[in-house]
Amino acid sequence: MNVLDTLRGGLVVSCQPLPDEPADPMRDASVQARVAAAAVLGGAAGIRANAPDHIAAVRAAVDVPVIGLWKDGPGPVTITPTSTHARAVAQAGAHLVAIDATDRPRPTPFPAVVAAAHAVGALVLADVSTEAEGHAAVDAGADAVATTLSGYTPHSPKTQGPDLGLLERLATRLAVPVLAEGRYRTQDDLRRAYAAGAHAVVVGNAITSPLYLTRELARTAPAHADANGEHPR
Repeated sequence: MNVLDTLRGGLVVSCQPLPDEPADPMRDASVQARVAAAAVLGGAAGIRANAPDHIAAVRAAVDVPVIGLWKDGPGPVTITPTSTHARAVAQAGAHLVAIDATDRPRPTPFPAVVAAAHAVGALVLADVSTEAEGHAAVDAGADAVATTLSGYTPHSPKTQGPDLGLLERLATRLAVPVLAEGRYRTQDDLRRAYAAGAHAVVVGNAITSPLYLTRELARTAPAHADANGEHPR
């Protein structure tokens, strides 16, 4: 039994500050560790965390599988883009290393990054945006695939909610576990994901970002609408 078996049928909570908000007060390893601990207390089967210092803090605070990544570099590939990043994530304590497995230009070939993670004892979760990328990732040695990047690449549709079609195709056609991630926000989203074959579902901002949640709710407040010349939704 490995960590992927532990995650089967569970909820993974992504504990990360907003990537496009350098001033997000949640951008602190000890804060994210406490958020992760609260999520596990609430029933999370696993945690997803970004950057070695945050991963190490989270790993020390929880006793569930940790999916680690390292968002770095100018892009377009920023999720664990090189072998150096993958090794650092694994050495920080991640059980699974999440790696961008899209077909976009990258500084290090995906198979080499996979090999680097495996060499230090971690499993690999391939973040993809299309079915073809999922198949290619498995061929390159990925232990699991996630729909994380659907809607964030030129070759994938930007849907208002989660890309359940991609999830179902991957879950049906791949021989490895497929995790649902990307715009999952409600209980109904999760029910539909499990019905479509998700091994586990990853939810992030809808649980762990006060900044994101407050912004969404504040849009309905008359004071916000008056200040921005908008009509409340």
